[in-house]
Amino acid sequence: MIPDILVSLIPFVIGIIILILKFDSMLLSALLVLVFLTTTGNGYIRGTLTCRYCKQGELGCPADLLFNKGNKK
Repeated sequence: MIPDILVSLIPFVIGIIILILKFDSMLLSALLVLVFLTTTGNGYIRGTLTCRYCKQGELGCPADLLFNKGNKK
């Protein structure tokens, strides 16, 4: 989950800087959506849709251990 957060870190930081310079409610809502999708959205997708059925989890995938806690199906 940390690498996913780091990918969106630059747009988030730039958005915060722009919000400080000139507040815009649309930008604030876009930043909130970005944070939601980066954290909760990725956790849901990996926990229920993708990682659960991936064969890499049998070999010891860190994402599988993080999101599924080692529980398969």
